[in-house]
Amino acid sequence: VKMKVAPARINHLSIAALATLLLHIFPLSLSFTPPHRGGCRLFLDTADTNEWDALLPRGMFYGVTTNPTLLERANEPCTVENLHKLASKALQYTDEFMCQSWGATADDLFQTGMAISEYDRERVVIKVPVTATGAEAASKLTKAGVRICFTACYNKKQALIAASSGVEYIAPYLGRITDNGKDGHDECRQMQNIVDGLGSGTRILVASLRDADTIAKLAMEGLDTFTFNPDVAREIFDEPLTDNAAEEFEEAAARGGTSD
Repeated sequence: VKMKVAPARINHLSIAALATLLLHIFPLSLSFTPPHRGGCRLFLDTADTNEWDALLPRGMFYGVTTNPTLLERANEPCTVENLHKLASKALQYTDEFMCQSWGATADDLFQTGMAISEYDRERVVIKVPVTATGAEAASKLTKAGVRICFTACYNKKQALIAASSGVEYIAPYLGRITDNGKDGHDECRQMQNIVDGLGSGTRILVASLRDADTIAKLAMEGLDTFTFNPDVAREIFDEPLTDNAAEEFEEAAARGGTSD
């Protein structure tokens, strides 16, 4: 005697089994863009995965930025395979992972950028130096559907390259610009004015930031995209008055709302 199973039951079981299978194939991402974040994009600038575990769950970061120097500091191999591994981890917490291509020629930069971004073309952004060679590689990568950030920017005129090339980001090194005799703050502000004046959608991703106050001042002037190291990330949360108030709330809660 053949047993009959209701079609609705079969559908329910099939959907549950499919959902379980998909979770094994595609691990559930913890990334989430809050509805009131607006245009703000903050990135954590480190390849140290211990710092990712400590800071990314705080929910303020849109993504992670890395480069070969940061990989070296974190003792992470600068290989395509390892960058895919790091992207997998970073994208569990955030919406974007930025990493830098390498190579002596435009074709080398292109080929490496294609290989790195193959992991996820929608959420992996490839960084290339804003040089003539880098611009050529970026043009080819953009045509291939790869998202681009021009990096190692030291002069406001380089915003013209980024805007006219149609790349998504350009990263001026504010601290290093100041170290080299110019006003890094003003240089970044003028870059924002340039892309706005041209009607470009290129984001000024301010990098080489050394304190939280600088980020706050630039945000007041209309810049909305920043990458900074873990020390600066912790500094943003460093406010003793807030900590004291939080402790007082906990003490009152522990008393159960009574003054006895």
